[in-house]
Amino acid sequence: MPVAPKNTQWPTDHSLELKNKKILQFIEDVTSKADEVQKKVLEEILSRNAHVEYLRKHGLNGHTDRQTFKKIMPVITYEDIQPHIDRIANGDTSPILCYKPISEFLTSSGTSGGERKLMPTIEEELGRRSRLYSLLMPVMSQFVPGLDKGKGMYFLFIKSEAKTPGGLVARPVLTSYYKSSHFKDRTYDPYTNYTSPNETILCLDSFQSMYSQLLCGLCQYKEVLRMGAVFASGFIRAIRFLEKHWPLLCNDIRTGTIGAQITDQSVIEAVMKILKPDPKLADFIEAECRKDSWQGIIARLWPNTKYVDVIVTGTMSQYIPTLDYYSNGLPLVCTMYASSECYFGVNLKPLCKPSEVSYTLLPTMAYFEFLPVHRNNGVTDSISVTKSLNQKEQQELVDLVDVKLGHEYELVVTTYAGLYRYRVGDVLRVAGFKNKAPQFNFICRKNVVLSIDSDKTDEVELQNAVKNAVNNLLPFDATLAEYTSYADTTSNPGHYVLYWELSLNGKTPIPPSIFEDCCLTIEESLNSVYCQGRVCDKSIGPLEIKIVEPGTFDKLMDYAISLGASINQYKTPRCVKFAPIIELLNSRAVSSYFSPKCPKWLPGHKQWSKKN
Repeated sequence: MPVAPKNTQWPTDHSLELKNKKILQFIEDVTSKADEVQKKVLEEILSRNAHVEYLRKHGLNGHTDRQTFKKIMPVITYEDIQPHIDRIANGDTSPILCYKPISEFLTSSGTSGGERKLMPTIEEELGRRSRLYSLLMPVMSQFVPGLDKGKGMYFLFIKSEAKTPGGLVARPVLTSYYKSSHFKDRTYDPYTNYTSPNETILCLDSFQSMYSQLLCGLCQYKEVLRMGAVFASGFIRAIRFLEKHWPLLCNDIRTGTIGAQITDQSVIEAVMKILKPDPKLADFIEAECRKDSWQGIIARLWPNTKYVDVIVTGTMSQYIPTLDYYSNGLPLVCTMYASSECYFGVNLKPLCKPSEVSYTLLPTMAYFEFLPVHRNNGVTDSISVTKSLNQKEQQELVDLVDVKLGHEYELVVTTYAGLYRYRVGDVLRVAGFKNKAPQFNFICRKNVVLSIDSDKTDEVELQNAVKNAVNNLLPFDATLAEYTSYADTTSNPGHYVLYWELSLNGKTPIPPSIFEDCCLTIEESLNSVYCQGRVCDKSIGPLEIKIVEPGTFDKLMDYAISLGASINQYKTPRCVKFAPIIELLNSRAVSSYFSPKCPKWLPGHKQWSKKN
């Protein structure tokens, strides 16, 4: 990470305080006038793009008012817009979606449905994303003072780029940002004073990047006030990397030299500006890493750390116990909400519990609409992001300021870069309001479900069911390291399969009956539609748990990265459908267990049957 540029004075405490005050006032202003801001955003997007092919095709005819826009423009999914994106990717430079040239494509993480999607973006979006980043630390500093007095230790990575047939770059949104001048050449700010030099972040070799970032972070351990990564899974991967490679790191610190495992010359030069022989520090690190338990290792090696900055909402919530174990319960902070399609908002109460995280959508980022999500017995209804909405459903969409507390919605965005009424696929619940701007809990990705028949199991329900089942393992000092699931329709009837990778700390073997109890616990935690399929309709077979070898999910991540997934954006998929992934998981299964009986189910508890 760059030091202060030459001939640039470091900001004084007073000037930093003034800057923070202005940023907080900006948040106050735009949330107080949320509807007016949204109206102006839509007008600006539509007036700029009045003559683009997509809007002309639908007959908008230059109108910029909300009423006409909502009446004429359809709510769409990626499949609807893909032909236009394909034309741009293949070299068509006419104004198809946006009056400004598409500067590059941002690739989706591709871990939910297995398909990487290309999201159009324009140059000015980098500035918009940078402005959202600039809000995070002034908000955080209200709750944790003195963060400008030290450094942040963040594990940030890029991945290799692809080029479309038309010559446009296609890469993950974070790679785009880290390689941009907004990140690389930014003016000094004490809040972006990181332990990792730019060269270590911009190194394509994931091993060298991880190793050098850890080495720099260890050398500057006293200065580290906060740590983090994009997702909780990435942060834990870094700690496990340290667990494996600390002897090499200690040797480098002891001698003040970099081992042969680092060959990137730019990385070596950057690290050598930080690395000095320090036998005392090497002894300290070695003593801590040699201890039998790694509980609290973060707090032990970086004693001044005040919090861990990672995403722990949605499927990442399963990592909370592991993070608590490694950090001795340091606060887990989720600062912002963003995607490849658009950056959305910030968490204005960053020290809240992970289960209470809510994001305030900033009305300046895009034009937001919300499609109500209806629940049956607490289960997300079967509206799919691949299905076109009928006219009645399109009329159900509401504006940002019209959402209702406690209700759930699917997020729909209109962006400056050429997405119009695009269904992002995220399900959000209204948790409260900041002035007139709603605050949302992230619930799940709408299209990540298990289904055999009429049953619909979303990732939140699956996560809760797995959490309940894991309690059966506690007497054996065993924990669940990772998991995913698969709807196996090759059997008759089809059934749910869960792949579990365990961390076994106890010496007592786990009897097969315990795993069978885990299967049954999961089934009894699922919704009544599922239970009816098992008990009454016999349309769903007994749930199966397959125990896989240690390291299986690292292999799964490596495989995903080999196909082009980003190490920054990678999230373990909670439901897999891609045949090679299923083959990989099955090849590493060491044992298999089925639910020994049907779950409990009573007809009176089920509303679905009333429709028959």
